[in-house]
Amino acid sequence: MSSLEPATAGTRQDYASASDFAYAALRRAIMEGRLRPGQRMREQELSEMLQVSRTPIREALSRLQSDGLVVFTPRVGLTVATLDDAAVVELYETRAVLEGAAAQLAARYANPRDIATLHALLRAQEEVPPDPAALFRHNRAFHEALYSAAHNRFLLKSLQALHDAMSLLGPTTLAAPGRREQAHAEHCRIVEAIERRDAAAAEAEARQHVRNGFPLRQAMRTVLSQN
Repeated sequence: MSSLEPATAGTRQDYASASDFAYAALRRAIMEGRLRPGQRMREQELSEMLQVSRTPIREALSRLQSDGLVVFTPRVGLTVATLDDAAVVELYETRAVLEGAAAQLAARYANPRDIATLHALLRAQEEVPPDPAALFRHNRAFHEALYSAAHNRFLLKSLQALHDAMSLLGPTTLAAPGRREQAHAEHCRIVEAIERRDAAAAEAEARQHVRNGFPLRQAMRTVLSQN
């Protein structure tokens, strides 16, 4: 589990408690794919990696279970949660609907600061190194900015939970050949529609953006299942 070492979100001193630190570190490791679906979460190993006692590790794992990111399996113990094929289809269908709604609302309610943030993220996207974790972080930042631009707290909460589940799918599809450039063009079209206040176009572009990633996700899951 050496891949966990760079996953710490800051240092222990940045958090009010060792439990909060362990939770943030483990959550980020799952989000970025360093802890993969099905991987066992052994308290002792995690304790040694994060250099905290087993009690905060146990508390952090309990919180991750509540988030649905860690599950208990009889005779195996705690593991990073996995999603079956049906769940992946449901997840993408739900994401297309919710992201479409977010883009539609953003076209209606985004303020100049929201739009400036989206443009800044589009410019920065071209400079992100070709590293899956870096691509994942920047992509999530863009989508979170889009959700914030919708100015709907209930939709924001639903989308954040959805993206937590998306992290259980494995490496980002942006690492697939050509997908990064395609996704950037799709992001640009979403922002352009938001900026000209075309709610219908913004919704359609956001939905299509999600749909375009689905075949890549299916192909990546097939490859992973064969290894």
